Amino acid sequence: RHGESGGAAMAAAMQQAAQGLCSAQVAARRRSSRRASSRRCAPRAAETPSDEGLVSPSAFPAGARPPTPILDTINFPVHMKNLSIKQLEQLAEEIRKDVIYTVSKTGGHLSSSLGVVELTVALHYVFDCPMDNIVFDVGHQAYPHKILTGRRDKMHTIRQTGGLSGFTKRSESEYDPFGAGHSSTSISAALGMAAASDLKGDGKTSIAVIGDGAMTGGMAYEALNNAGFLDKNMLVVLNDNKQVSLPTANLDPSTGRLTSAQPVGALSGMLSRLQSNKPLRELREIAKGVSKQMGPEVAELTAKVDEYARGMLTTGERATLYDELGMYYIGPIDGHSMQDLVDILTEIKNTDAVGPVLLHVMTEKGRGYTPAVEAADRMHGVVPFDIETGKQKKSSGPTKAYTTYFAEGLIAEAAADERVVAIHAAMGGGTGLNLFQTRFPDRTFDVGIAEQHAVTFAAGMAAEGLNPFCAIYSSFLQRAYDQIIHDCALQRLPVRFAMDRAGLVGADGATHAGAYDVAYLACVPNIVVMAPSDERELIDMIATANAIDDMPSAFRYPRGNGVGVELPAGNKGQPLEVGKGRVLREGTDVALLCYGTIAQQALKAADLLTEHGVSATVADARFCKPLDTQLIAELVKNHEALVIVEEGSQGGFGSHVMSYMVNKGMLDLGYKVRCMALPDTYIDHGAPADQLGWAGLTGMDIAATALNVVGKQGVILPDVGVKSA
Repeated sequence: RHGESGGAAMAAAMQQAAQGLCSAQVAARRRSSRRASSRRCAPRAAETPSDEGLVSPSAFPAGARPPTPILDTINFPVHMKNLSIKQLEQLAEEIRKDVIYTVSKTGGHLSSSLGVVELTVALHYVFDCPMDNIVFDVGHQAYPHKILTGRRDKMHTIRQTGGLSGFTKRSESEYDPFGAGHSSTSISAALGMAAASDLKGDGKTSIAVIGDGAMTGGMAYEALNNAGFLDKNMLVVLNDNKQVSLPTANLDPSTGRLTSAQPVGALSGMLSRLQSNKPLRELREIAKGVSKQMGPEVAELTAKVDEYARGMLTTGERATLYDELGMYYIGPIDGHSMQDLVDILTEIKNTDAVGPVLLHVMTEKGRGYTPAVEAADRMHGVVPFDIETGKQKKSSGPTKAYTTYFAEGLIAEAAADERVVAIHAAMGGGTGLNLFQTRFPDRTFDVGIAEQHAVTFAAGMAAEGLNPFCAIYSSFLQRAYDQIIHDCALQRLPVRFAMDRAGLVGADGATHAGAYDVAYLACVPNIVVMAPSDERELIDMIATANAIDDMPSAFRYPRGNGVGVELPAGNKGQPLEVGKGRVLREGTDVALLCYGTIAQQALKAADLLTEHGVSATVADARFCKPLDTQLIAELVKNHEALVIVEEGSQGGFGSHVMSYMVNKGMLDLGYKVRCMALPDTYIDHGAPADQLGWAGLTGMDIAATALNVVGKQGVILPDVGVKSA
């Protein structure tokens, strides 16, 4: 009896509170309609972008750094705590100018950072970092964060040798609580931090800032599901910049473009403030606690009352998924309204309620810089550019990027074979498959940032007789390892893996280096693993992979340009004999057995060795699995020493060659062999030439190793000026 009367009283109180909030909503709607003619509302995504916050080229006279009087006083977030909203808005504009100026000189990730300036300022204004943890997903939107956390004076070094990382990095700053580079990890990390804070009782707030693109990754939803179950205090900020097809986006049938529902100006901000209202959230927590004590009937009643109260405030479909996962959904709000951001974040921070909150923030990628907003790729990743026009200062050369040769070779293959389809994980530009899509739109599949799904999706296609090419960066394919084994190799389904960015990748550093694919693929049964030494070989390996129809196959190729070899007509490759390498240069003293494009460095080494009286054979293995055992035997028979060279981790090609040689007894009589691979450490971002030097894989390094193994240790090779790591 007591439980029934208590439940009825609580339900009445919740209904009264909900009705009060609804009354406030109606009153606010009336006030909003009266102000509608004089107040400008937020722009819709499908319309012409607003010119609010637009940075004029005149702000950069003669290309000089623009004046930033408020930003000049901010070294760390604590220095901005006493600023007014108007001053915070000016600070945001100054940061935006600073980012544009810096990236125009260095290159890097531009538009992602421009889109989150106000959000970053508001987060650092409301929360207390580094005590509180802000975890940026991927991290390419963290340039404003770096500027506000003591690194502004080093921004000119970003992504340069010895400079700041292009992503968040724990060793770089105490304000970077979690490193990033790959997608969809922030919610898991922030939830782990929240759980640790709860156990330690230290009162920290953990915040994940994740974009709508990263929300296509399954790991993000796994984390949201667990967050709802654990019911820990944390904040997830969904930065929705309308660039990815998500539950927040729709296909406009008239244009074929993705559009998103937008905040509706003042009313949207008001509704979100009501959603974040402290009494409503605290009453919700009280109801949850009481209902647990009173049984399932009361729990059902309170859930309906909460749904009634929140349903009058939310936008319906957007909230449904996140609410079902146990998140308290707020939004969407205008991510460029400093007032709304500060008000709502302050309410969230000050509310004495338990449980995860998802704040849905609508932003404009490239905000404030017209060339970025108007560019097809929103100037996501750029090289140095002209501020006035946005024109990038891309160097031109006689050859194209390996990525382009891959796309052209695959297009030629698809033109000849209608079974060929292409799959990528939200990387159409990076993999070159946007070019493929222009020719074969119905045979191109972008699965979002979901590498695991991409691989099994491809396996399903292969099971139905298609020839899927799954183009994924080497470092991103790591995320789908179980699917490669369980769904492809075990079933002998012929999925073709095209692994771009193999080896060292320059400015993107350790998070994107394709170091491990040879080691993690060549140990798997039922798979062909190969690597081209130049662009012609790449095109032929596309044809080779397409011809392999009884098991998976994989080929790796680097970032950077080809070497200028002659290409086949129409870029249509010819299948290679599987498991057969080739000799690039004949010699007599030492053999350099290479896997992949590192063969170009071996050819330089052979020239150096000739100058010192050593004759070198340079062999291109082509295949790591199956090995060309006949080629290995001939090299051992005809040379006094063998140097094995690869731009991959230890445990890769060299290990497979050594294992074969040991088992065949080739080393029993003391035959001399050296293996050269990437060192057992992470190689930081920097210029490609510097990275190769740090790894010890330049032509000079190869020549020095060969001289040492043939007994000419005293030879001094020319200094090529490579900096030490």
